[in-house]
Amino acid sequence: MAKELEELVGFLSSPSPQITKAAVDIVRGLTGSDDGLHALANYANTVLPSLSRLLTAPKEVSEPAAEALVNLSQNSDLAEQMVQMGLVKLAMDVLYKPESGITRLLVMLLVNLTQLDAGTASLLQTEDDKVHGLYIMKLVRSFCRNSSESRDDPFDHVGSILVNISKQQAGRQLLLDPKRGLLKQIIRQFDSNSSLRKKGVAGTIRNCCFEAENQLQNLLLVSEFLWPALLLPVAGNKIYNEQDRSKMPLELGSALSIEREPVNDREIRIQALEAIYLISLQDAGRRAFWSVNGPKIVQVGYEDEEDPKVMGAYEQLGSLLVNSSGTEEPSNETTN
Repeated sequence: MAKELEELVGFLSSPSPQITKAAVDIVRGLTGSDDGLHALANYANTVLPSLSRLLTAPKEVSEPAAEALVNLSQNSDLAEQMVQMGLVKLAMDVLYKPESGITRLLVMLLVNLTQLDAGTASLLQTEDDKVHGLYIMKLVRSFCRNSSESRDDPFDHVGSILVNISKQQAGRQLLLDPKRGLLKQIIRQFDSNSSLRKKGVAGTIRNCCFEAENQLQNLLLVSEFLWPALLLPVAGNKIYNEQDRSKMPLELGSALSIEREPVNDREIRIQALEAIYLISLQDAGRRAFWSVNGPKIVQVGYEDEEDPKVMGAYEQLGSLLVNSSGTEEPSNETTN
């Protein structure tokens, strides 16, 4: 079996297109099982470079090669090896070639590779100041440009990449840089009908809020989009009365004056509440939260909430607001 597998891996570099196509199809099939992945891992030094070279081949070969790499990259050791051999750069280069027909698979590969610190650093291009952030800017542009064109958007998974890179301080600082304006573009995608896209945006915002202590001003620069993205998912089902809405910015009050689709994904609701909590740890953040009548909104949302884990996130925020009640605006403290 070992000899047969060695021969199969060798056929990935065959000069014959037919043999290469047959070999890559078999390898793709093997990566679909744990036993196959384990067996191929023993030939990683050969199979990974061979599959990588095939990413630029015609689609009938590049597609199974990309699928195999996506499956193999679920193994953290193999993913680490892919990063070291420059697969992040290769994936980005191929992704933006006009003739590439494997966009979704390349984005999914980047999702897996950026779960590693080394993969995130490679995508952020942290070692080269001249191009630092260029890949992320390209991905954000594609993420935002394609949002309304198709229900099956190959760039939807970019949201997961943004979550991964924003787990690192370097990634958060890049997204929060007001000169680049990336966070504003990302937040506006929360209106998407794609649950995958919504979850990616919510997770990215939440991660960026870990920088609230030092970058609160940059977060609040996009408050016109930030507060609706954070508060609408946790506002409950009620149509708010005019008195409550009069204490909110127009974009928030207008949305709460009509019936709206509930956000059923509890992870999004939890992430929104955790983001508000991180902002509210800062005095200026709490003042900003009170200024949009945020406490009233989360009060109503809590009354409608039924999920215990989400209720816990509401309670954590409520406890913070109660224990720091000297920084709110008194006029907003109670509204009926």
